[in-house]
Amino acid sequence: MFITLTREDAAMCALPVIVTVLGFLWWWPIGLLLLAFFLSRGKFGSWRHLSYAGDAPMFDGDHGRDRWERKMTRLQEKMDRVRNRMDRFTGRGDWFGPATSGNRAFDEYRSETLKRLEEEQREFKDFLARLRFAKDRAEFDQFMAERRRPNEPDSQAGPPRN
Repeated sequence: MFITLTREDAAMCALPVIVTVLGFLWWWPIGLLLLAFFLSRGKFGSWRHLSYAGDAPMFDGDHGRDRWERKMTRLQEKMDRVRNRMDRFTGRGDWFGPATSGNRAFDEYRSETLKRLEEEQREFKDFLARLRFAKDRAEFDQFMAERRRPNEPDSQAGPPRN
């Protein structure tokens, strides 16, 4: 996605950078204070807080947490892919050290244990996904049941009196 800036916007984006550089050139503590000020105000550079489809706040207050969880899940998946690629190149050893400890029995035990732990981790992730799905399904079913229930008139209030 491209952001088009007008000439005035470009000047306003460059102004904090220029003022900070001049502050550093004049006296470094002033430059440091200006840098901290502009960073805290969000005016440094052309940083924009864009809202893409699905990123805008909805009706609940949990949107930020859900977004954070999605980002962490995506990061974990990326790290798993990188780890798998590195394992192909280095064998089952460390990235920076030898693949064996010198004791074949221990190396075999270690590799079996690591495989078992990875399998348990996958199973646990699947369990958590099923648990979240079940919770969401229960909440949805409860919502639909409440929505289908007809509005019940007050039984204590009798017929209207004149």
